[in-house]
Amino acid sequence: MPFVRAPAVAGLFYPADRRHLHAMLEGYIGDAKAVGTPPKALIVPHAGYVYSGPVAASAYALLRPLRLSIRRVVLLGPSHRVAFSGLALSSAQSFSTPLGEIPLDLAAQAALAALPFVQILDQAHVLEHSLEVHLPFLQEVLEDFKLVPIVVGDAVPAQVAEAIDLLWGGGETLIVASSDLSHYHDYATARRMDRATSDAIESLRPEDIGFDDACGRLPVAGLLIAARRRGFTAKTVDLRNSGDTAGSKDSVVGYGAYVIESGHPAA
Repeated sequence: MPFVRAPAVAGLFYPADRRHLHAMLEGYIGDAKAVGTPPKALIVPHAGYVYSGPVAASAYALLRPLRLSIRRVVLLGPSHRVAFSGLALSSAQSFSTPLGEIPLDLAAQAALAALPFVQILDQAHVLEHSLEVHLPFLQEVLEDFKLVPIVVGDAVPAQVAEAIDLLWGGGETLIVASSDLSHYHDYATARRMDRATSDAIESLRPEDIGFDDACGRLPVAGLLIAARRRGFTAKTVDLRNSGDTAGSKDSVVGYGAYVIESGHPAA
């Protein structure tokens, strides 16, 4: 029997009911002010949808013109539950959500597995939400695509960048780095910290992003290194925190949505 990675946080981070989930995503994406060039890569948050869904949607809405052309999504997020070295792939043939199954790009995974710091580690995927929460968004805005899900453990940014370089591809490939920003500061402190992190992202300076600035610092850093090598640019699409969306302002989590675009319009 083919191994399917089942959803772990449906009904917790997002609705488990297919119709409710579709309606929520449709609302978020419909409300997003999608203005800009269709991106090569995204940096998007991974909290519960009531908190970060509107922010993530501001970036995902930009993919609508690419609905038919993107055929592969390389999705990287930090490990929240399992400690390990390097990068972790899944042995599953597909990942499922209430919206259906997404097949994995097994050939791309085989290429990644040849890197010395990449391993198959299903334990890193079984309960991890940093990848899962993006899958319904991707299913909502894209047509048929294959997934390369990568959980990043104790790695260095250069390793993450090497994995991204290997699968960068062309217009058929989208790269998504999953990260929230600052955690559990008061509203004013979070806004200051998250603005500084956004400035670092826009400047393609991952060395200016510390572990307290973004829980997905390593996936973000690897993406920024890969983008910098290619002369790409980064832009902030949305920057808010849980005090703006669905929580108090006493202790907030920051959320930013960013796009990575070609620095050469004809490229």
